[in-house]
Amino acid sequence: MTDLALDATQLDRYSRHVVMDRVGPDGQAALLDAAVVVVGAGGLGSPALQYLAAAGVGRLGIVDDDRVERSNLQRQIIHRDADVGRPKVESAAETVRALNPDVTVDSHETRLTTETVGLLDDYDLVVDATDNFQSRFLLNDAARLRGLPVVHGAIYEFEGQATTLVPGGPCYRCLFPTAPEPGTVPNCAETGVLGVLPGTVGSIQATEAAKLLLGEGEPLVGRLLFYDAASLETEVVPYEWRPDCPVCGDGGVECVDTVDYEGDCRVETDDE
Repeated sequence: MTDLALDATQLDRYSRHVVMDRVGPDGQAALLDAAVVVVGAGGLGSPALQYLAAAGVGRLGIVDDDRVERSNLQRQIIHRDADVGRPKVESAAETVRALNPDVTVDSHETRLTTETVGLLDDYDLVVDATDNFQSRFLLNDAARLRGLPVVHGAIYEFEGQATTLVPGGPCYRCLFPTAPEPGTVPNCAETGVLGVLPGTVGSIQATEAAKLLLGEGEPLVGRLLFYDAASLETEVVPYEWRPDCPVCGDGGVECVDTVDYEGDCRVETDDE
């Protein structure tokens, strides 16, 4: 870790961290020395980016190829009405820089594909704030091959879920071996989503990321958290590593280029 001494302004800004026994000056320095990439600057990415920036994560990457639409503003709180039409990475980066000048922001105005996934190499941790199964599988596979942890989140109407994927633990494919058939799972534009829901789930993702960076607490490894905003109930369901997992199991895939991420994201094996 880089030797980072907190100056007077930082001691003031992060004072509520510094006084914590489980964070302290060393923990804050670790956050300032960390690099996190958030893939998706929409509903989940909005709170995750803002809380990670406020916490003092020193470098944040933002990956998104969309532009702000007025219909986004009901839940994507990192953007403003004046941002309609702007690239989301541009709007989000502006908000992050205004929130905390300590944070270096990398804007990646691109869709994550097998050609662009190499950008993950520059980061310590991935926050999956995407909204489709193909991107989730690609992120899982690419991060696992690089030894990077991923904090996953997803939302639907009144429901959300979150889990944390770390090297040595079960991956997303242990939980969901293949993606649903295209068109079988409706998106937010078709079914809608409660505007405040991604605020809760994205904040959980930021919490998990901070815990991993600090080495504190018990992350959601091998545990899938379900959150029902309608009843304000949560349930945590355990899941296990699969020895036959095509990515983290015995003899797993060695390159994402061999996977068709436009279909069911299945990894073909020698037995198929």
